[in-house]
Amino acid sequence: MHFQNADFLIKQVEESIHKTKPFQNKDHLLVGVDLGTAYIVLVVLDEQKNPIACEMEFAQVLKDGLVVDYIGACKIVKKLKERLEERIGVELTRAAIAVPPGTTENDCKTHRYVVEGSGMEVTAVLDEPTAANAVLEIENGVIVDIGGGTTGLSILKDKEVIYTADEATGGTHLSLVISGNYKISFEEAEELKKDRTKQKEIFTIVRPVIQKMATIVKKHIQSFEVDNIYLVGGTCCLEGIEEVFEKEIGISTHKPYNPFLVTPLGIAMNCTS
Repeated sequence: MHFQNADFLIKQVEESIHKTKPFQNKDHLLVGVDLGTAYIVLVVLDEQKNPIACEMEFAQVLKDGLVVDYIGACKIVKKLKERLEERIGVELTRAAIAVPPGTTENDCKTHRYVVEGSGMEVTAVLDEPTAANAVLEIENGVIVDIGGGTTGLSILKDKEVIYTADEATGGTHLSLVISGNYKISFEEAEELKKDRTKQKEIFTIVRPVIQKMATIVKKHIQSFEVDNIYLVGGTCCLEGIEEVFEKEIGISTHKPYNPFLVTPLGIAMNCTS
């Protein structure tokens, strides 16, 4: 499976973390706000959906996809918004957001209030795997979004979502295992998890948790005809995770370049200007 167009866009977002991209029209910018359990990410696109700038910050203001520190979440989103506005010289007034599949209406409202508190109107609310598919453009298969707190999935048939599910196992659980194994703090474990020189060693330690994630997905898709699984979310940056899923589930499993940025990009693509 090749993600040529998706990978190109994701690389553009990655570059925009450090370098603001040129753009023409200041009146129709698209913003995506990804309130994650481990990171809050804001992505800005132009009206043609080309990446302009991206800001992010490590945060522990959500748990299992739900806001548990409202004031803290508001402060971080407002700070990231101000950074972006300083970089691009434009006030950001609209944004799209996403929530884990199956999130209740009240919890959706909390996500909305966090973003509205920063001064942006929320123009769209969607589930995370659906947001990811704005980038991947999958017609048939399962998109699995493994974030910090949850493993969410959407089954697509002819581009339509026919089933969604979400369970509370994610990257946070990997970090807890790493923290216990190395006897280090959770924050140190989060950093160690991203160290590419330690990936193979860490992977052996967290493999049982990844197998559990695969089992969750297998349970939810067993009643459907599925030929391909697509992995997104920060946890999927671990080298070899797709191989564990494929072995455990027995279905071809793929992931794009830097799966961490797929959902934030897809959220921004769903913003209406």
